[in-house]
Amino acid sequence: MHEKIKELRFDSKSAQEFFTQKLAYIIGPQQLKKLIDEEDIVIVDVRNSEKYNEGHIPMAISIPKDEIDQNTDKLSKEKLTVVYGCCEYCSAAAFACLTLANYEYPCVMMNGGYRAWSEYYRYTVVKDN
Repeated sequence: MHEKIKELRFDSKSAQEFFTQKLAYIIGPQQLKKLIDEEDIVIVDVRNSEKYNEGHIPMAISIPKDEIDQNTDKLSKEKLTVVYGCCEYCSAAAFACLTLANYEYPCVMMNGGYRAWSEYYRYTVVKDN
């Protein structure tokens, strides 16, 4: 193993900084459920509109990742925006969050995406008819 990696694993200050940052900007489905119940937030589904219409998290609006730049008027800098993609392997939500952060919107990414919400936690799913 690379010596620098070994060294970092025993550097508790670096670990504190890393995990603080991670916890500040990445949440799971359970935390999202709590935010939905307790706070006024905006939820953005960055999957394509076909996937969104097949099912999405309640209250989520559809803004595909490549359209975030053109749709910031649907968001609020006064509310936390929670962004999710399709699954734990999808980077679309991370790219969308980076774009939102560049525009100074407070945002977090939901880890695991729609798949985690619908399959693993079996929370309510909205399907458009």
